[in-house]
Amino acid sequence: MAGACCKSTASLSAFKRSLSVAPRGSGSAPRSMQQGWRVGERGLQEAVRPTSSVRPASFYRHTAFSCLSYQESMSESLRTCYQYLNQTSRSFAAVIQALDGELRHAVCIFYLVLRALDTVEDDMSIPLDRKVPMLNDFHTYLYQDEWCFTESQEKDRKVLEDFPTISLEFRNLAREYRDVISDICHRMGVGMAEFLEKKVGSMKEWDQYCHYVAGLVGIGLSQLFSASQLEDPEVGQDTALANSMGLFLQKTNIIRDYLEDTQQGRAFWPKEAWSQFAGRLEDLAHPDKLELALSCLNLLVTDALRHVPDVIAYLSRLQNQSVFNFCAIPQVMAIATLSSCYNNPMVFQGVVKIRKGQAVTLMMEATNMRAVHTIISQYSQEILQKVSVSDPSREKTLHTLALIREKSTLSQSSLQSRTHHLSPMYLSAAMLLAALSWQYLNTTAVQTQGTGDMQG
Repeated sequence: MAGACCKSTASLSAFKRSLSVAPRGSGSAPRSMQQGWRVGERGLQEAVRPTSSVRPASFYRHTAFSCLSYQESMSESLRTCYQYLNQTSRSFAAVIQALDGELRHAVCIFYLVLRALDTVEDDMSIPLDRKVPMLNDFHTYLYQDEWCFTESQEKDRKVLEDFPTISLEFRNLAREYRDVISDICHRMGVGMAEFLEKKVGSMKEWDQYCHYVAGLVGIGLSQLFSASQLEDPEVGQDTALANSMGLFLQKTNIIRDYLEDTQQGRAFWPKEAWSQFAGRLEDLAHPDKLELALSCLNLLVTDALRHVPDVIAYLSRLQNQSVFNFCAIPQVMAIATLSSCYNNPMVFQGVVKIRKGQAVTLMMEATNMRAVHTIISQYSQEILQKVSVSDPSREKTLHTLALIREKSTLSQSSLQSRTHHLSPMYLSAAMLLAALSWQYLNTTAVQTQGTGDMQG
């Protein structure tokens, strides 16, 4: 995911940082449409890299069996879809497979459909006069038995080459799931086509861009949660809260990945923000611009934090434990990441990421709202302690943090005795996801380049 500049030679992606690729030619590549899930996925990947203290192999065999035994009753085509999910998402595949019941299959297919759509958008070998109609019409391919695309040069081209298998399982879903997936696919395709050549300069345009690239994912997932009846209808109906869930993750990724993106010729920070402090976006990385760069960084972190009250409201509504874990883990990873980024020169000098132990702790703890409140309060307080008296955004940052504190307090006071009575399976759900991710990453390590863990 100059301003956030999306030129005709650029790519706009969807569930992943893994889906965002370096531009082929001039211009900036738009950030992934599926990036709404990237903070959580990267956090999982950081958490599960093998160390000398990993659990015995028998633990991983047991947990893998517990989570994957349901696959025995799958059709061959559905098993193939899960293979594609693991191949294209790796660690986040475990989070999807921890969802309850038929929702698991619906989210798997949702992911693969958007991954296929994104692969078309990413492929710079497809000329614009052909790509734009494909993006606009992609949702119609879901109902075409034989449609596939065999000319892609992208690494995930298999989801296009074997799209008939994915579309078959899409058509096997209940109508309420099909309607959601088709609608979101349509709206995303239109948004992708729009932003192929559209520059994103203002903060308002940044919100619109992030809506297309992540907010729609949040909306679609929320509607799937409600369609499954695991969550109340209001979860899917309140699109504003669902949109904020996506925007919070998306903006966190864009903020954190400044250096990586600019080094690869991609520009995602909004021009309205960075132009207050530098003549060019890449100038913020110059050592003599550090103070101005930090001011710009803090402005954007503050803008991202304004979505946290909506995140609290959204998570407070969730009733199903597997859905709660699925949603909460990426969000707490995001606020931890923002805390690490705030006023941190390393954003402009290297890689900012949360520690492996920190990620594991967040995964283990973020299983109920009281714990989430504690985590949000902890990292909000960390940011508060780093606010400089000379920072231009100081007052706005303090105001935003006060709103988060107020929302958290109100939410905790109204928290009913709805506590998650967790079964042993749920108590170890986060570590189960880590185990499955670790196991899969080990299996594919030989095939993965050194930077593979930065891809989904």
